[in-house]
Amino acid sequence: MSEPLEHWVSTEPFDPGRTSARLSKPSTRYLEASQARLFWWRFKRHRLALVALVVLAIAYLTVIFAEFIAPYGVATRNTQHIFMPPQPIHLFHEGQFVGPFVYDMRGRLDLDTLQRHYTEDERRPRPLRFFCKGEPYRFWGLVEADLHLVCPPSLGTFFPLGTDRLGRDIASRLVHGARISLTVGLVGVAFSFALGLFFGGIAGYFGGATDYWIQRVTEILRSIPQLPLWLALSAALPVTLNPLLVYFGITIILALLDWPSLARAVRSKLFSLREEDFTAAAEMMGARPARIIARHLLPNFASHLIASASLSIPTMILAETALSFLGLGLRPPIVSWGVLLSEAQNIEAVALYPWLLMPMLPVMVTVLAFSFLGDGLRDAADPHG
Repeated sequence: MSEPLEHWVSTEPFDPGRTSARLSKPSTRYLEASQARLFWWRFKRHRLALVALVVLAIAYLTVIFAEFIAPYGVATRNTQHIFMPPQPIHLFHEGQFVGPFVYDMRGRLDLDTLQRHYTEDERRPRPLRFFCKGEPYRFWGLVEADLHLVCPPSLGTFFPLGTDRLGRDIASRLVHGARISLTVGLVGVAFSFALGLFFGGIAGYFGGATDYWIQRVTEILRSIPQLPLWLALSAALPVTLNPLLVYFGITIILALLDWPSLARAVRSKLFSLREEDFTAAAEMMGARPARIIARHLLPNFASHLIASASLSIPTMILAETALSFLGLGLRPPIVSWGVLLSEAQNIEAVALYPWLLMPMLPVMVTVLAFSFLGDGLRDAADPHG
């Protein structure tokens, strides 16, 4: 019989720093980082997502400070400059640096074509004013103020994106319209996710008759053509209804039509996750179903929820824009990007006054920004998915 091998055990006290010292500094940095910091490091690798985050941050800051940023009020009219093209901004006058300024615009009406033509009067520059007192307003309808980021010259005008048929500044109306168009997506997704997570969660966790009836309801809602249903529900809102109630009505309508797809995705995922060991352990420890769904099951497919939210928000923005463009969504005096686009419903506007289509640009930029941001957030939340 062979002799047993000797077993050597170190009698030295354990030193945790000795193990970490063998690791390189970057490795230690990742081992000691929190989940939030790891998420941020993964997100920063997605360059387009970072740019999209900056764009959306600027857009939502515009929503907050719309009255301060817009040089004119949402309904301010200048009847001497109807259908005026974008007013150029200059820096030099006769070879000398003046700073940001504009020239006066002189307009005339062509009686043969009934088209308005504008030319710059380059005799006198009109410097723009910044952080100045201008047209008074009520900030968020609560506080009286008159401070603006940029103001038109004291004896001139400033229409960087032109004017509409009533002489209203399109740039100012775009800024005010962002408050409605950008928040309708957030509010709508909040309603939609609340419904989708609730019904999808209980259907996937409990199954049986609960799952059967919830699935029948979602199938009925998904089988209805969305566009005719949008039109019918929007037309059902009274014309005399308060504009604020119309806004919330449109938002709830969009949310009610969006939640079934999310509910089905949540249900299918919970069917597989409820059989996992950690779910059984939570049940044995006495956790309630609501806690198990919210704290243990839903976080396991957060990447899918992030992707769904990033797609649902621009979808709702586009839906509101389309309904308002057709005259079945938000209506004046409410200003949204869709309401502004309704000004360009005829070929005359497209051919003679193309700047009326300017509201399409922020819609396109916002939709693309949410798509890129969603890709970055999904990859950061689930790098191996």
